[in-house]
Amino acid sequence: MNKTEFLKSFQLNRLQPSFHQFEYPYQIKPAAVLIGLIEQDEQLMVLLTKRASHLKHHAGQISFPGGKVEEIDKSPADTAKREAWEEIGLPQHNVDIIGQLKSYQTISGFVVSPLVAIVKAPEEYFLDENEVAELFTVPLSFFLDSNNHHKVYTNHKGKRHPVYFIQYQQHNIWGATAAMLIDLVKHIQ
Repeated sequence: MNKTEFLKSFQLNRLQPSFHQFEYPYQIKPAAVLIGLIEQDEQLMVLLTKRASHLKHHAGQISFPGGKVEEIDKSPADTAKREAWEEIGLPQHNVDIIGQLKSYQTISGFVVSPLVAIVKAPEEYFLDENEVAELFTVPLSFFLDSNNHHKVYTNHKGKRHPVYFIQYQQHNIWGATAAMLIDLVKHIQ
């Protein structure tokens, strides 16, 4: 899928509720992530990071650039762009936000706003090694194939919840990141 095809599908389809219905039972903290799409050789690539292994929350997990909303942020888009700059050195002027998926509540107590953007890749990324261990891309076409989507069920506080997984090469993409990717796929198909 190239950029033109993606934009047409993304903008013409009505945003549906997330299939993920987890609700955190306590006070939640707002956060935002950047689902960055880079056009490369006539196809879109999804920008992902592997979180540093020493972090308190979600250590070593695959994620989108993003994080907690700070007082200086005027919107979820500001948060996602600021965090992408801080984590991977992605200049904010290289990010064209085209929309937002439905918010997603995580088991760790965040309500995450996923911002979808077309990204112009910089000549070089600068990873904050305190937060990011690795930066990589995955063809959007890989996520469009539902045969790559897997789910298992787990119990949390007496309720049964699905946990989604997508295996790409050596990367196990799961949890909120996988669910947001599946929401994106369902939106554009």
